[in-house]
Amino acid sequence: MRKLLLPLVLAALPAALAAAPAAKWTSHVTLSPIGGHVLGNPAAPTKLVEYVSYTCSHCAHFVEEASGPLKTGYVQGGKVSVEVRNAVRDKYDLTAALLARCGGPKRFFGNHEALFANQNAWMEQLQAYDGSAAKPQEQKASLRDIGQKTGLYALMGKRGFTPARLDACINDPASMKQILAMTNEAWKTLKISGTPAFTINGTLAGGSSWASLRDALPAPAQ
Repeated sequence: MRKLLLPLVLAALPAALAAAPAAKWTSHVTLSPIGGHVLGNPAAPTKLVEYVSYTCSHCAHFVEEASGPLKTGYVQGGKVSVEVRNAVRDKYDLTAALLARCGGPKRFFGNHEALFANQNAWMEQLQAYDGSAAKPQEQKASLRDIGQKTGLYALMGKRGFTPARLDACINDPASMKQILAMTNEAWKTLKISGTPAFTINGTLAGGSSWASLRDALPAPAQ
């Protein structure tokens, strides 16, 4: 029996080894030179870049609709990488963008999707906050105040982040520099007309929906 089992085990190894690289791409996250978060094979022949604003309802709809199909149909096979970059529109968006980066690259996509999945709840609090009278004048204090009073800190707390850790993420000068660089690239260099916006291998893609983007991507892996 042992002699029969060994050839069977050896025969199964090539298939297992072939499947492993494909599976790992959906959890492989790296930082691009400008500071965007790249999901998938960094050497993928098709490089999709998404420019998003966390206060954008169209972005929330896109992430809800497209995240699953992109991972399973495109990223998993190593042929397409997906990079998320910021196109910040206001101080509320900036607050969320800084918090999304808490925990480093491995935590980013979970934070990113959670912020969009709960957008209605914290945006409702944000609108109430908008009408409040007292706002701190110093930028980082203002961003911390937004995070604490609009439900963003509470949301991130459910993901295991302490208030002190969230304050540190808001205060991080490297993250601020990268977010502002991506924002400048989006609005001033690429001159996107709104969010979400996309480039495929450096060329702006038309449309802002999953349906239009899907048509511009190569056929998904079978």
